[in-house]
Amino acid sequence: MTRYDTPQTRLRAVLDRDSNAAGRFCYAVRTTGIYCLPGCPSRAPRPENVEFFETPAQAEQAGYRPCKRCRPDDPAHRDLASARVVEACRALELGAEHGELPSLETLAHRAGLSPSHFQRLFKARTGLSPREYGQAVRDHRVRAALEDGAPVTEAIFEAGFGSSSRFYERADRILGMPAATYRKGGETLTMRYAVAPCFLGFVLAAFTDRGVCAIELGDTPEALAASLRDRFPKAELMEAGDELAPLLAEIAAFVRHPDQGLDLPLDIIGTAFQQRVWNELAKVPHGRTTTYSDLARAVNAPKAARAVAAACAANPLAVAIPCHRVLRKSGQLAGYRWGLSRKQALLDNEAEE
Repeated sequence: MTRYDTPQTRLRAVLDRDSNAAGRFCYAVRTTGIYCLPGCPSRAPRPENVEFFETPAQAEQAGYRPCKRCRPDDPAHRDLASARVVEACRALELGAEHGELPSLETLAHRAGLSPSHFQRLFKARTGLSPREYGQAVRDHRVRAALEDGAPVTEAIFEAGFGSSSRFYERADRILGMPAATYRKGGETLTMRYAVAPCFLGFVLAAFTDRGVCAIELGDTPEALAASLRDRFPKAELMEAGDELAPLLAEIAAFVRHPDQGLDLPLDIIGTAFQQRVWNELAKVPHGRTTTYSDLARAVNAPKAARAVAAACAANPLAVAIPCHRVLRKSGQLAGYRWGLSRKQALLDNEAEE
């Protein structure tokens, strides 16, 4: 996770126009007498001419003038940037409703920015590119329509897909199962599950033909099975027999020793943002922790710590997606889907290994 606390990391942020670093420091250019925020679209300075300051006030005390493009002395300008992104989000949502997402060039023109600058700004605020955001809106709309019982074809076109073929190209990623199956609450979906003791109580593992779709922790086998039924009320749930015993033993061992890895296929579905968060979580090393705010910066959404926490709470695969390694900025434990005591036990276990 970039901390922007050394001259090297700060210089790299300036040269890369990394808008995630805006608000962390400012930089001045000796040859122009002007100071800017990281991410400024102005021409990149020569490294030997750059000077760093913690705040705009310090830069001005040193005799530098604020840049007229990024306006580092004007907090309202940063609010304007956020307003541009909000306006673009609304345009993408409206476009998804009518079946035609506006292009990056169109959105950038409306915001009065170049496409490349607008793309960086949008991704810094939302964690997604405009294209990914538009796709996520359509995905959400089609899931909601199917859950409400709409016919599959009607749901596809109401969500803004121009053709059914475009939807079916991404159906597995959007729904994790065929559309008709999703519409019926998992009806016709066969899912096998098994429960075994583990050092945290009990672990349930559920399997589809694609792989492991859930790893749940709980106090009793009955409570875990009930939770699975709540998620897939119309699926055919089958309590597995001895045929899954080796796989369940591997998962139970993995919960105790996550450093050994889990060599099983996973069947997991989430929104584009959730998947970005889960992918970053998978990069947190065994025995280490991160914070919600650092994780938000890692997915290019530095102001979205709450959304990151929600993505962690939606994680269906305990330990395999290591959301137990995320703490508050203070270092204190935050919410955990399977209980704070289990979160602490997992952290203590990893610290001892």
